[in-house]
Amino acid sequence: MRMPDGALVAKRDAPVGGQAVLEGVMMRGVSVWAVAVRTPEGQIEVESEPLVPWAERHRAWRLPVIRGVVALGESLKIGFKALAISANAQLDEDEEGEKEEIGGWVWGLTIVLSMLLAIGLFFVVPVGLTSLIKDRLGSPFLFWLVEGVLRTGIFIGYILAISKMPDLRRVFEYHGAEHKTISCYEAEDELVPARAKLYSRLHPRCGTSFLLIVMVLAIFVFAPIGLPAWYWLVLSRILGIPLIAGLSYEVIKWAGKNRRKRWVRAVMWPGLMLQNLTTREPDEEQLAVAIASLNAVLARETPEEAAKKPHIEIVA
Repeated sequence: MRMPDGALVAKRDAPVGGQAVLEGVMMRGVSVWAVAVRTPEGQIEVESEPLVPWAERHRAWRLPVIRGVVALGESLKIGFKALAISANAQLDEDEEGEKEEIGGWVWGLTIVLSMLLAIGLFFVVPVGLTSLIKDRLGSPFLFWLVEGVLRTGIFIGYILAISKMPDLRRVFEYHGAEHKTISCYEAEDELVPARAKLYSRLHPRCGTSFLLIVMVLAIFVFAPIGLPAWYWLVLSRILGIPLIAGLSYEVIKWAGKNRRKRWVRAVMWPGLMLQNLTTREPDEEQLAVAIASLNAVLARETPEEAAKKPHIEIVA
């Protein structure tokens, strides 16, 4: 099977996901995750940790919609930790020959600011700007339609803007390496750079597609609220984020399993096109890093066997 870019993609989903980090890739299975980073000296450093899926802790966390919120929280926790490991790997040694590290409070502040920026930019700003012309719109239908279009436009504009930043280009290349490696594994092909590069840098379960679905579904989730006072509008957008995330997870999960159907691929086409901005073609050295990360996971578990335990499917 081929993706819109003409490259190969597997016909099946595997319980494996990942994330690009600074000069590296994080890969995760069901019960273990690993991050591989290429150091300034050119070596590949790999670190892996066991993972107790949150889904094992309570049956309710595996229910539809709720599991999407749980998956998002779990992914954010692992993702920020992997990003910290990759950032510290790029730091120089101090005068005493010891490796410098970024403090935990710095990463904590970074997480808080990142969350506030995302909520403010994609949920508070659209409803705030639309509220300025609420009286001119004259109907709840036009209000939520304009707000939804504005939210989606801000999101696409943000992705387009950051895709132009030279400093992020290598992160996007590692993002492409992550997708190619996962597709190579899902196709049960040999995990070597020469084979992985044949696969698409686009993936049906990508987080970029997930975020676009969030923006679109928000239009319909907020529609029944109508036009209360502005402060209720803002509060509803913030409190509604978990519901939208949960619904979006169900959509991306369903699309990944039904990727063979032509009409499903048509529905997912906008998200795949957006991945053209958040991924770049990696070289074989970057693919080698992604493969090293996935191999570190496979050395400690067989994802398909581990998936027999309670777990939540992973976004690629």
